[in-house]
Amino acid sequence: MPIKAHAKKALRQAQKRAARNVIVKNAYKRAVKDVTKAVVAGEKDIAEKIRIAQKKLGKAAKRGVIKQNTAARKLSRLMKKVNGAKKK
Repeated sequence: MPIKAHAKKALRQAQKRAARNVIVKNAYKRAVKDVTKAVVAGEKDIAEKIRIAQKKLGKAAKRGVIKQNTAARKLSRLMKKVNGAKKK
């Protein structure tokens, strides 16, 4: 455990930020998973779910939870699945 006051404060800040990051990370993972499940189930109208997933990934990248390229890669792969399912 930290002894100095500024080290204690830094630990508190790190814990708060980590908790916030977990919430954001779970939100985008859940959104991506919902789209993937909808694709597998063969749902026709998944545009709203895609929009939400795109929004959550963008927010996570903007807040620094994941990197911009990671968000772009995840969205690209998600859209690849969606468009592949539409062709079938």
